[in-house]
Amino acid sequence: MFKRLLIVKTSSLGDVVHMLPAVSDIRQAHPELMIDWLVEENFTAIPALHPGVHRVIPVALRRWRRTLLQLRVWREFAEFQTALGRDRYDYILDSQGLLKSAWLCRLARGTRYGLDRASAREPLAAGWYDATFRVPRDQHAVDRNRELAACVLGYPVPVGLPDYGIGASVSPLPELPADYVVCLHGASRVSKCWPREHWVALIQALAGENLIAVLPWGSPAERMTAEAISSVSGAMVLPKLNINELTGVLASARVVVGMDTGLSHLAAALGRPTVALYLETSPQLTGVISSAFGHTINLGDKGLPPAVPEVLEAVRCLRISE
Repeated sequence: MFKRLLIVKTSSLGDVVHMLPAVSDIRQAHPELMIDWLVEENFTAIPALHPGVHRVIPVALRRWRRTLLQLRVWREFAEFQTALGRDRYDYILDSQGLLKSAWLCRLARGTRYGLDRASAREPLAAGWYDATFRVPRDQHAVDRNRELAACVLGYPVPVGLPDYGIGASVSPLPELPADYVVCLHGASRVSKCWPREHWVALIQALAGENLIAVLPWGSPAERMTAEAISSVSGAMVLPKLNINELTGVLASARVVVGMDTGLSHLAAALGRPTVALYLETSPQLTGVISSAFGHTINLGDKGLPPAVPEVLEAVRCLRISE
C-alpha cells in the first residue's frame, strides 16, 4: 500500500523552486510515495509543474493576515483546514523552518519532521515537530532541502547537480521576437536592483548582437521602471503576466539575466541559460544552480555589484554553450 508525504514549503518563489530537486530525489528513492505540497496560493503553479507532485494544497496566509477581521477570511480558512485534513500523512516534511510553517504542520494529520534548533531559521519552530534533524546552515538552500528529505525518508544524501523535474510549454505570446533575452530587473527590495543605466547599456549592447530584450514586471513600480528602461534602450515591455504565462516566456528565452529574485531561480530550474546578479546578498548560499553544467553564472556579491561588461561577457559565454 502506498504511503503519503506532505511537503510544507509555502514561500517565497525562490524557496519553492529550491525544493523541487528534493521531490525528484524522493521519487527516485521512494516511487511508491504519494507527494502533496502545501504552498502559498500565488505559487501553486510551481509545484504543479513537477510530475512527482500529486496534489497542490493552496494556503493564503499572506492575504488572510491583511484582513483577519473579515468573515470571508475565516470561511476560507475553514475550507483550507478541511482540504488539509482530508488525508492522513505518514510524513509531514517542513523544510522551511519557520514558526508559521511549523504551525501549518500542526494543522495537518500525521507525523511531523523538520530541522532542529541549530538548523531552523526560527529555532522555536523545532519544538513543534515529532522528529528533527541537523542540516548544516552553510550549504546552498537546494542542498539543504535535499539533505533534509534524505534524512527524513532514510535514503543516502544525493550528490551531483539537482534535477528540478519541471518543464513548461513555450510562450503563447505571439508578439515575442524569435531570439530574445528576458531581463528580470525587479527584486523584493530596491537595494537588490541593478541601476537603470546599467540595464540600458546592457540591453543596447545585446541588441547589437541580435538579442532583443523583453522586460516583465509585477507591480506598478516595476512597470514604471520597465517603461523608463525601454524608452531609452528600445527593449520590449511585456504585458502583465501571471506565473504560468511568465514561466512560458522564461522557458523559450535564449538567455535570462536577472537580479537575486525567485524568477531567476525559476529560469535556471527550467534549464535556461541564466545570469544572476547579486548586489547586497551572496550567491554562495542562494545562487542560481542549473541541472546542467555551464547553464548558469552568478555575478557579484554583497557590496560588490557586477559591471556591465562582466554581465555582457557572461551572456556571450552562455550563448556559446547552448
